[in-house]
Amino acid sequence: MVKRPTRLRFTEDDLTDSKVKKAVEKAEKAADKADKAVDRLPKKKSHRKLRMETGGNTSRKAKLRFDKAPVEEIAEKPSRAKHLVSRTATGTFTGKVHKAVSEHEDENVGIKAVHESERSMETAAHTVHHAVYSHKLKAYDKADKLVRKSDKQNINVLFEKFKKDNPEVKSNLLSRWKQKQAIKKQYYASRAGANSAKATVTKGAEKAAQSTKVLSEKLTQMIAANKKTLLLILIAGLLFMVISGTFSSCSAMFQGTTQMLLGTSFTAEKEDMIGANEDYKALEAALRSQIDNIERTHPGYDEYRYSLDEINHNPYELIAYLTVMFEDFTRDEVQETLQWLFNQQYQLILEEEVEIRTGTTTSTDPETGEETEEEYEYEYYILNVKLVNKGLGMVINNAGLSEDDMERYRVLLQTKGNYPDLFADDIYASGGGEYTDYDIPGEALTDTRFANMIREAEKYLGYPYVWGGSSPSTSFDCSGFVSWVINNCGNGWSVGRQTANGLMGVCSIIPRNEAKPGDLIFFQGTYDTAGASHVGIYVGNGMMIHCGNPISYASIETSYWQQHFYCFGRIRN
Repeated sequence: MVKRPTRLRFTEDDLTDSKVKKAVEKAEKAADKADKAVDRLPKKKSHRKLRMETGGNTSRKAKLRFDKAPVEEIAEKPSRAKHLVSRTATGTFTGKVHKAVSEHEDENVGIKAVHESERSMETAAHTVHHAVYSHKLKAYDKADKLVRKSDKQNINVLFEKFKKDNPEVKSNLLSRWKQKQAIKKQYYASRAGANSAKATVTKGAEKAAQSTKVLSEKLTQMIAANKKTLLLILIAGLLFMVISGTFSSCSAMFQGTTQMLLGTSFTAEKEDMIGANEDYKALEAALRSQIDNIERTHPGYDEYRYSLDEINHNPYELIAYLTVMFEDFTRDEVQETLQWLFNQQYQLILEEEVEIRTGTTTSTDPETGEETEEEYEYEYYILNVKLVNKGLGMVINNAGLSEDDMERYRVLLQTKGNYPDLFADDIYASGGGEYTDYDIPGEALTDTRFANMIREAEKYLGYPYVWGGSSPSTSFDCSGFVSWVINNCGNGWSVGRQTANGLMGVCSIIPRNEAKPGDLIFFQGTYDTAGASHVGIYVGNGMMIHCGNPISYASIETSYWQQHFYCFGRIRN
């Protein structure tokens, strides 16, 4: 039977928080809709019972009396089992008639016609019967859906209240996720009641055990592959269990720790995760090749103009999304999803442009030798090649994930699925928040222009890499970060929003041995593009500050950066 939605009550103090108040308003609207849907459901019919009363004297006339009608209740949802039984009974009867006719249908052609008409009537009767049944179910399904939506809004309200009462958790995504799961569990247990909750747990135990077994096997494999990362977590959990005192509480604690690890971990095989990312990189490489060959595949133009966004993605964003969508996925089963994500992330636009230009020709008079210039007009054909990269993170944010799935995605991204070294060599692989710091020698800061640059740049340490980002409100990509620092550091520079190659254009190229703090450092081949593909600000002593992911200090002496080093540039006054 469909239950009515639960309505929560809060104090005036609770409602002073704008987020709690907004969540409460949404919950009330959801509850109103659910109540209306429940009100439309059929009610249990309360027939007044007519009964005969006679006294001890049988000669007296019988009195008619009506019992008091009981309180109106919501009728139970139509049973599918009863529906099938009903159909079976009807089918049995019609089947017998059909059989009787069938036995003699060869005796007369006319009887065959009757038989065919009968079959059509039986089919029509079943169709009508099923339609009536489906119509009944539709109202119950709608009401149930709206009640569940109301429950979801209530959980959001309770979570917002928790964040209001515990502001320290706002900055910790993992803590928020764990707390919301706990609130969700407590809410449904309270709503169902202790007995119902027990029954639900018991009923779903077998199924849950089977799912947990599969995921636990994955967890075991993951732990084996990431011993150093998870050892401290497991040791802490075991120590806490020992201290807690009883076996039952230890068991519960261990289960909770296991569930927490599973909820924050990638569960696919390592080879499948790496393979899926390689397949996505192959799609990007094919796109790069397509762009590189534009002039061969589209010949005949007078000029080719390129406006190309970077081709890159954060592999942890990719694997986190695949985990949310498929859980324990294989490389083969995610190919269609990889292609869909790629098509959403990148858009290659080719536009033909025709300019009317003026040229001159010179002719010489054969008799006088006088030269004459004449102007003429001609068509100048340009092919504009534009690549738009929306960013994989942006695509996933708009992919239609539920609120819970989106929350899990963010948690997986923050924890890197408990595989911190899975894509360690990829500069776009790390998440925002953790960064490498560096103390710049005091003598370097005596240069006022450099000091101004660093003061502005260090404001954004830990900001995540966001493709196309060019301001603190959006975060940054590599060139957006350096452009922002140059324009806002107070040195009087104004270069606009430049790409890495564009920033080279505002610099004078200098030898490596002449580089000093405040110069820009350029790299090539960090992704598939011609010229400079990455830029940072050199701070001296083989260090730079740059927007990898996150904005961080980094040594340029590593093999990776040495391999991709392009040149140094000094901003022109």
